[in-house]
Amino acid sequence: MVDYADIAAAYEVLRPVVKQTPLERSKTFSEMTEADLYLKLENLQTTGSFKLRGAYNKIHRLNNEEKRRGVICASAGNHAQGVAHAATLLDVSSTVYMPRYAPPTKIIATRSYGAEVILEGETYDDAHEAAVGHAERDGLTFVPAFNDPDVIAGQGTIGIEMHRALQDIDVVLVPVGGGGLISGVAVALKHLQPDVTVIGVEAEGAQAMYRSLQQGEPTPLTSMSTIADGIAVKHPGMLTFEHVRRYVDDMITVTDEEIARTLYMLMQRAKLVVEPAGAAGLAAVLCGTVSYPSENIVALLSGGNINLLLLTQTIERGMMQHDLLSRFAVTVPDRPHMLGRILDTLAELNVNVQSISHDRMTTSVPIGHVKIIVTFQTLGAEQISQVERALRERELPYERLQ
Repeated sequence: MVDYADIAAAYEVLRPVVKQTPLERSKTFSEMTEADLYLKLENLQTTGSFKLRGAYNKIHRLNNEEKRRGVICASAGNHAQGVAHAATLLDVSSTVYMPRYAPPTKIIATRSYGAEVILEGETYDDAHEAAVGHAERDGLTFVPAFNDPDVIAGQGTIGIEMHRALQDIDVVLVPVGGGGLISGVAVALKHLQPDVTVIGVEAEGAQAMYRSLQQGEPTPLTSMSTIADGIAVKHPGMLTFEHVRRYVDDMITVTDEEIARTLYMLMQRAKLVVEPAGAAGLAAVLCGTVSYPSENIVALLSGGNINLLLLTQTIERGMMQHDLLSRFAVTVPDRPHMLGRILDTLAELNVNVQSISHDRMTTSVPIGHVKIIVTFQTLGAEQISQVERALRERELPYERLQ
């Protein structure tokens, strides 16, 4: 088991290497939750996530022979970049196995930090198996993503930073995948402030730790489905499981929809780009899964490496939910000037059209007609109501698409 002395030692190792990321109070989110809500901004960490901390501490503690041979890991994203950058800083060669489906941006980023990237298999498990075999064959040191005492100690330095920035923390919300992050943070904070409440938050579609605690032992999931790929772990480790069981007060889950809403609010109100896994803890309090009025709450934003296509979808979905973007399907006779009538109607209301598409093939569209789908920006619900009223007055049959 990792103790506070291990984390304090890691803190001294990491202090000249990693950013001591800000702990900032959010006025907007505090008002929304009727609490004092602080954000620990690990999304601003070098490599875009907390993973650099554990990777550097692990590699730093290797002996000279182990460093000479090099290190290896398996990862689809943040851990890969953390290991690559840490190894380069320590002048150690690194090899990273990634599944073939890994986003190109993450592959490019990992290579840019100095690692040799090998694409292997369709899943993370395939890449992990190949990396372990490579490590055994060539005598490389395998750097685990979470189930390792040096990795846990490195992640735990975030807890020390939190306490130094805010001595009176009531509740901490931490995203949980394999459990390395919350294990270290919980050990540190429980030592520094024993009455603090530490809550782990998993995606509903990947709740391996939550179910393992219910079963009383690490229990693998048979399937996973979540946008929060950074915490999509099928099997928590025995070491992290024991830390969570001993030091964490509660485990809860949030839905992908709640995570997506939180990502949008972070961009719109806090001007922060955060990946889905990184927003899980904040989602629990913003969406009402937990409530702690009048208390000091810290939500750990663990990373900011979001897929750009998902980011675009999140922004558009959020704008639609807040009535800043709308999509209407107008079915009209397929003849000249009909599109012009629709656009003239929108222009009279100062609506900014974003895109237009035509559908003549769907069987629900009558023969001789066309369904014109118009996506446009609005100023809110009142302007959308004005659009609906104007379309009815001009006898343009419409359907609002959600």
